[in-house]
Amino acid sequence: MSFAAQFAGVYLNFNPDDAASRSRKLAAFLAEGMDPQMGWDGFGRYAAVAIQPYDIEVADAHNAVVSVAFQSGPRRLMLSVPLYSSGGEAGRRFVVAGRPAILPAPAPAQLPQVAEPETDDATAAELKPQLEGFFKDYADGDTAGLQRYVAAGKSLPSFAGAFTFSQLKEVVVPVGGATREIQAVVVWAVPNGDVPATPSATDPAAVGGTLEQVYRLTVEKQGDKWFVADIRGGGRVLG
Repeated sequence: MSFAAQFAGVYLNFNPDDAASRSRKLAAFLAEGMDPQMGWDGFGRYAAVAIQPYDIEVADAHNAVVSVAFQSGPRRLMLSVPLYSSGGEAGRRFVVAGRPAILPAPAPAQLPQVAEPETDDATAAELKPQLEGFFKDYADGDTAGLQRYVAAGKSLPSFAGAFTFSQLKEVVVPVGGATREIQAVVVWAVPNGDVPATPSATDPAAVGGTLEQVYRLTVEKQGDKWFVADIRGGGRVLG
């Protein structure tokens, strides 16, 4: 599938100034005697980015059609690439076996509605100042400070200054016992060089911005305080 994605990176990007170079690059993927420009007439321009293998339809032991997803301008599309392979697992070789085809990308999946969980607002209010301190040190890379918020016996890495904590926007805490999996909506300040993020900037390109993200955390109550035992990427915000 990576062979098809590499081919797509050459095939889907063309302009008249680069025609000869494109032809030379395509030669590394094409069967002998195939059109060196693969159907392009040498006019116009096209550009594709975010090229990734998407799916494979296997016809037999040697033939398959690989679908590659890509972005061109505002549109997400697919490229279908017929491939032939030979050799064993240790020395497999590939070649483009025919003309590719651009197709519309599948529509986004329909996200079903889910019931909101029963939440514990009192515990959320208790957790919020703890989590604000945790995320600040998590962003700054203050190892000693971070350990004040981490459960005993646990150790968590940090961003080490790559981001700055801006805001804990929301905490969703389900009802439960002394160990719970919660969700936190965090706003990070994203730096732009040495210039700090500011929401009142008149030139958005000249300053850092903010980025809202969702995390799942396992928290444990030890004594009269809550501590973070684990942090992972979040799922759907349920609150």
